[in-house]
Amino acid sequence: MNGLAAPIHRPTDIQLTPAIFWDTKFAEIDLDKNAPYVIDRVLHYGTWADWKRILGYYGKEKIKTVALNLRYMDKRVLAYCSVFFDVPKEMFRCYNTEPSLQRQWSY
Repeated sequence: MNGLAAPIHRPTDIQLTPAIFWDTKFAEIDLDKNAPYVIDRVLHYGTWADWKRILGYYGKEKIKTVALNLRYMDKRVLAYCSVFFDVPKEMFRCYNTEPSLQRQWSY
C-alpha cells in the first residue's frame, strides 16, 4: 500500500465536473442534504452532461422546486428553467427579489 487512502465509493454518487465545486471537496458533499447547493452549481457552471446527471439523480420536480426558490439566477439560466419547467419567469423567487448590489451597467 502506498499510504494514500482509497477513494470512498458511495453507490449513489454521480460524476460531475470537478471545476463546478472549486471551493469545496465534492467527495465530502452529502448529495441529498446539500441538494440546493449542488443543483445551483450545476445550473450555473455545469455542462450539459452534468445537467443530465442531476436530472437523473434528483428528478425534474426536485430540481424545479430548488430552482423556483433560488435567490439568484443568471438571466440565461432563468430563461432556460422557465421554458424547461414550463413556469413563467415571474414565479421564480430570483425574478421578484431585488439584488442588494446594483449593477453599474445594464447589459
